[in-house]
Amino acid sequence: MKPFLLLATREEDAVADNEYEAFLGFTGLDEGLLRRHRLEATPLEELDLADWSGLLIGGGPFNASDPDEGKSRTQVRVEAELAALLDDVVAKDFPMLGACYGIGTIGTHQGAVIDREYGEPIGPIEISLTDAGRDDPLFAAVPPTFQAFVGHKEAVRSLPSHAVHLASSRECPVQAFRIGRNVYATQFHPELDVLGLSLRIEAYRYAGYFEPEQMDALLATARTGVVVEPPKLLQRFVELYARD
Repeated sequence: MKPFLLLATREEDAVADNEYEAFLGFTGLDEGLLRRHRLEATPLEELDLADWSGLLIGGGPFNASDPDEGKSRTQVRVEAELAALLDDVVAKDFPMLGACYGIGTIGTHQGAVIDREYGEPIGPIEISLTDAGRDDPLFAAVPPTFQAFVGHKEAVRSLPSHAVHLASSRECPVQAFRIGRNVYATQFHPELDVLGLSLRIEAYRYAGYFEPEQMDALLATARTGVVVEPPKLLQRFVELYARD
């Protein structure tokens, strides 16, 4: 089988490694079949998509809607590299699944409006599939409504007409969409379980997602979530796109 590639951007080693371990566990792939490239550490060289089964984008500290003057050199570089990659991915309708940061990256590339209108606090929420989501081959892995973990400052406010809207939540109208037949983005985290979310809450206590004194309450709320369905999307992605 040709490997899959996880594109990561998290600077904290413990959080980055936990994210990778979660993707490994929930996809069922080993490190030889799910490679990782940490974009925040090393520039991304041009990829030959023919060498890969599919691409995954994890979450991260960057926000696509940040003012340009406030972006670090690393963020500017990463955004440029992902934009160039997406030119090729979208043109070839190559399998990609971008989670959280991925929805801002893919959405921006495709002309969606990304802003802070529909940010959601960290914790479990209910996701509802649209009619298109119920008919989608990837989302066939999950029921029409399910719980997932979120925590984001920005979100899609409006999609371009060619995007297929797949899922929403009460506070965030666009929780997932598809471009073409094979390029997916989710606002929620398909790789997160309670342990992973708890680690991120502790790591990002002072990152502006919540007031620092709310950490213990958020940890308690995270433990109330019954989040079992989203990881099935990662398993299904591998089932759909693994190739020799």
